[in-house]
Amino acid sequence: MARMLGDEKHEVAATSTLDVIWTLYDRVLRVNSTQPDHPDRDRFHLSKGHGPMAYYAVLAAKGFLDPAVLDDFGTWGSILGHHPDRVLVPGVEISSGSLGHGLALSVGAVIGLGIRRGRGRVFCLVGDGEMDEGSVHEAIAVAGRLRLERLTVVVIDNASASHGWPGGIASRFAIEGWVTAEVDGRDHDDIERGFRTPHVGAPLAVIAEIGGNHG
Repeated sequence: MARMLGDEKHEVAATSTLDVIWTLYDRVLRVNSTQPDHPDRDRFHLSKGHGPMAYYAVLAAKGFLDPAVLDDFGTWGSILGHHPDRVLVPGVEISSGSLGHGLALSVGAVIGLGIRRGRGRVFCLVGDGEMDEGSVHEAIAVAGRLRLERLTVVVIDNASASHGWPGGIASRFAIEGWVTAEVDGRDHDDIERGFRTPHVGAPLAVIAEIGGNHG
């Protein structure tokens, strides 16, 4: 992991997400590396895809990837690019990195699972700076109005948004009918508590606060 972080200009984007992604895969997501395409699995969408090193490391630790491929990160011919590719990387659900797309894809995935009567849930990670994108706000509004209970978004809040959030990021979701929880983005127990917040009949937004600006 240390070698990977030292090789990538977006290393701080990875360090800001590591604890949240680890807690998701270790304690929350219903996924199995031996059945990565099980129809009833939970889906994790890394919308903040421009710093995927932590994501790759967690996938390797959980058996989706051979840890040996981590050494090839970002090199010619490697499956591990600077943005994750769902076609190449086992366990990756969406190709991401162009900010503002992940949450809308997650809304669509939840709707699709409902049509198929699938039992999986969808978890999407976005950055606070990414929320400057209008498409994110459209997805927030749609999810709230459709009461997408099986959708959870986690926002990495490291004070990197261009305009700031008077009243806090949670208020943006709450006004659209989401249940919200604010957690310490470095405390695994607190992160888990946030993800387990009851939200019957509504989507859940977990705001993970990271001290300082870490991408």
